[in-house]
Amino acid sequence: MDEALRRAMLVFWRWGYSEASIDRLTEGTGLGRGSLYGTFGDKGALFRKSLLRYAQIYQPQYERAMAGPHAGPSAVVAAYLQVSLARIADPEVPDGCLLTMSAAQLPALDVESQALVRTSIDGLRTRLEQAFRAAGVAGEEAAGLALSTLATNKSLAILSRAGFSNDDLATVAARASSA
Repeated sequence: MDEALRRAMLVFWRWGYSEASIDRLTEGTGLGRGSLYGTFGDKGALFRKSLLRYAQIYQPQYERAMAGPHAGPSAVVAAYLQVSLARIADPEVPDGCLLTMSAAQLPALDVESQALVRTSIDGLRTRLEQAFRAAGVAGEEAAGLALSTLATNKSLAILSRAGFSNDDLATVAARASSA
């Protein structure tokens, strides 16, 4: 079941929630319809489990990157975006970011899934703000840098989905961390 969930996560990541049909999910997981529903529940429940699996994989990487110590705000940005660049460059996973792709399709999600996507993004923003504060940035500046870094991260995911090269994405990340 663990492997089936990993495969379902990849289907949602590659196709987005709207285009991740039950046929694509059964093909991707290797489970029949009955087994898929019996094991994971409906499509929304499977999506939420997939999103939680995604967080289990990538959240620790972001946590390590933000743990510091960082010499300043530029180092926080660079460390955070480096995790994104490594994930994007990984040939074993689809382009982009499951969380970003899910946010782009928020209206198609059920209320519980919408809340999970928003909570996940808010959690990243909060953790970034904490990392900036630990690096010596105060008040509204830390909040602004957190939001800007999060936006750059999400932009990298979209650009990778649009076919921009890893070199182009590295340029964006380098510019963002030098500002």
